[in-house]
Amino acid sequence: MSIVFSALVAVFVGFAASVAVVLAAAQALGATPGQTVSWIAGLALAKGVASLWLSCRHRMPIICAWSTPGAALIAASTGLDMAAAVGAFLVAAALMMLTAAFRPLGALIERIPMPIAAAMLAGVIFRFVVAVFDEVRMSPGLVLPLLAVFLMARLINPFLGVIAALGAGLALSFASGLASWPSAGFALTGLEFVTPRLDMAAMLGIGIPLYLVTMAAQNLPGFAVLRAAGFHPPVPSCLFVTGLTSFLTAPFGAHMVNMAAISASICTGPDTHRDPEQRWKAGIVYGVAWLAIAACAGLLLALIVAMPKALIVAVAGLGLVGSLTGALGQAMSSDRERFAAIIAFAVAASSLTLFGVGSAFWSLVAGLGVLTLDAIAGRLRASS
Repeated sequence: MSIVFSALVAVFVGFAASVAVVLAAAQALGATPGQTVSWIAGLALAKGVASLWLSCRHRMPIICAWSTPGAALIAASTGLDMAAAVGAFLVAAALMMLTAAFRPLGALIERIPMPIAAAMLAGVIFRFVVAVFDEVRMSPGLVLPLLAVFLMARLINPFLGVIAALGAGLALSFASGLASWPSAGFALTGLEFVTPRLDMAAMLGIGIPLYLVTMAAQNLPGFAVLRAAGFHPPVPSCLFVTGLTSFLTAPFGAHMVNMAAISASICTGPDTHRDPEQRWKAGIVYGVAWLAIAACAGLLLALIVAMPKALIVAVAGLGLVGSLTGALGQAMSSDRERFAAIIAFAVAASSLTLFGVGSAFWSLVAGLGVLTLDAIAGRLRASS
């Protein structure tokens, strides 16, 4: 029972804490209700299949998740439609598979300084966290109680903060009459094919940053969680399977699945099972549960979309506070790279768009450019 309980808690945490961010991404791309259901169903299907296969194949609790920072990146984009975005998703998934098959590519990605990549992620997420406090002015009666519940619940357990806020928001929305069922109904579930379009602006603005953010903010911590629990994850196999499932579900709107960190920490410790050799079964329960979510994605989304906009914005922002904290810590960790990281953060947090390419890509360009100038200036000073 501890295996089942741990897996179901991990599923609930993974869904409740970040589904609002995925909905924001779908809204930014102008997705229809059917495409939004397909997006969530595709992600759930990819997570379930990847977790089942990897856990069975390697006999360890390999837990997969959707890329929440990646969804935040997409939600911050402008001027793109679903067809261009799906093309970018395919590029990101192909890069993930190439990383598994071609080791020099992984080595090249590792050469990107972590403070710069973290600063890009922090800049993207920053907008969502700030939006929480913007909503306080618009809906103080709803958002202020959610903030209070979030701050109190996280004192007990950091995992409970967002879930408690979501639960309180649902109860308050129904009690106050703020919830209203949408006129456009959601189907029980369904996969809706979107013909991809390879758009250079989308590939540079979403595809490459999505791949980098997923690698830096999701896969690396996910592997670290497994290693900390005493497991030795097969990195190439995990990257290839998550890349392949992402590639296959991308035409249905799903952006990216990857190694989980927070959800994985729930399923890899001794609370799941005293015997580490038995913990892989949590990955099976976890995968089956996500397949069940894929089967009823429309009903779950209908409940969430019925809620007021302020609730969705607040839960999405609060769910990213932890990611923002970690990203800012990494971005400011190096004295030598701190100035470049600040520039990268400022660019990513802005609404900059050049040549149709969004701020995430230009954030990397700016940060790496400043680092290059600093290095040249340092060599000139040393030679003189």
